[in-house]
Amino acid sequence: MTTASQTLALLPGEEFIELYKVLKVQSMTGGGGEAKFVISEGMVTVDGEVETRKRKKVIAGQVVSFNDESVTIVAAD
Repeated sequence: MTTASQTLALLPGEEFIELYKVLKVQSMTGGGGEAKFVISEGMVTVDGEVETRKRKKVIAGQVVSFNDESVTIVAAD
């Protein structure tokens, strides 16, 4: 089982991004509604721990995983 890994840079001035938005902007789900559903069903992890809060603030250095894909959040340059 291979895991695809990507990075997502926060925008300048941003300190966090909401969890469902990570899935949406990285096209890990078909849209925001689907992202919120898979999070509420316990199918998404943040740093290896199941996370069910759709609006969880994800900060630089954290890793979001869903469906054999991972995204590492990085600070803006």
